[in-house]
Amino acid sequence: MTAAKFVISEIKSYHRFVQALIALVVVGVIASMARFALGLGVTTNLNDTFPWGLWISFDVVTAVPLAAGAFTLGAIVHVFHIKKLEPLVRPAIVTGFLGYSLVTIGLVLDLGQPHKGWHVLRYWNVHSPMFEVSMCVMAYTTVLFLEFLSPVAERFGWHIPLRLLRWIEMPLVIAAAAISTLHQSSLGTFFLIAVDKLHNLWYNPLLPLLFWISAIAAGLSIIILEATASHKWMGQPNESELLETLCKILPWVLGVYISVKAFSLFALAEGPFFDHPKLLASFLVEVGIGVLLPFLMLLSPKVRTTGRLQVIAAGLVVFGLVLNRFNVSMFGMMLGDEIYLPSIIESLVTVGIIAAHILFFVLVAKYFPIFEHHPETVDYSIPDHFHKIDGASHTKAEAKTAAGGKAIPESH
Repeated sequence: MTAAKFVISEIKSYHRFVQALIALVVVGVIASMARFALGLGVTTNLNDTFPWGLWISFDVVTAVPLAAGAFTLGAIVHVFHIKKLEPLVRPAIVTGFLGYSLVTIGLVLDLGQPHKGWHVLRYWNVHSPMFEVSMCVMAYTTVLFLEFLSPVAERFGWHIPLRLLRWIEMPLVIAAAAISTLHQSSLGTFFLIAVDKLHNLWYNPLLPLLFWISAIAAGLSIIILEATASHKWMGQPNESELLETLCKILPWVLGVYISVKAFSLFALAEGPFFDHPKLLASFLVEVGIGVLLPFLMLLSPKVRTTGRLQVIAAGLVVFGLVLNRFNVSMFGMMLGDEIYLPSIIESLVTVGIIAAHILFFVLVAKYFPIFEHHPETVDYSIPDHFHKIDGASHTKAEAKTAAGGKAIPESH
């Protein structure tokens, strides 16, 4: 069977939902080709008043915090030693890696001259938050790629690369936490220059801190939604007990966010709050439904231990994060008569990027061991010769060594 026939056969065997995702990705690719062929002026509704549109508001400003679960959970597991959450780390890393990879695509699409994007590596502007974000995104995507290589090495039985990746696991976790803290907050720094353009409901000096805290909350919420969906529709293990732990952490993060938000609004913000009723309504929905309601829900033990209620609370947090980023980067700047609405090409590209994220996650989960549990004790020694190993056999051998010669059943 040729490679083409094999791929077609595999696609035919997929669920119709996955096939629909493939179709949406193809449409997004065609729309992206039209953007490069015709240019930004023809294919988008961007202008001098709104130079940042849907591709920045969602594909970058929103997508980056939604992919924050990787650094958040990595720090919780490896720095704070909450090891029981380790089974959730690999899916979070895959989500983060796919998210940042697609963010990079969104940035390339939005650049007027993408062929000069490499200039950021040569001409450093150390005083620009854009420079910091671009360097951090590249560095963090590289870190996520290295973390993602572990299940790839296991899948193909690559012995030496797997040991090396495990050996540098802790430095990668520390680098991920540091780099993510920098660029998650710097996304808020972008809008500090919009003194007279961003509405007072959102403009304040603590925007970088608010962006970072909300990214942590959104990252934890995405993990809850992802684990629940993987169990329901992909037949993966039920991690409800682990999700309860995340639901205990999440209200603390939301509580800190609410406190900082209230302080920044009442003590630091200047100017009228009620001069634009539509923006006020959007702000109240963002804070009331997207922050306060899930915070109050997660204070209840019943919500934290009930799968359906966990999903509702996490979904509300994600909704609040998305609306907040759109309020800051788009809606909160529509103060005059001129408004911005994305074009069809912009919308199709964004839909294609969302579909690609879901599709690639499903495919990675199908072909690579990202949901498997792993032994706590790992052999970090480097063998003196290169040879392939079977993932199951080497796991058993390590488990046996950790038990002093007695076999330990594998956990999955």
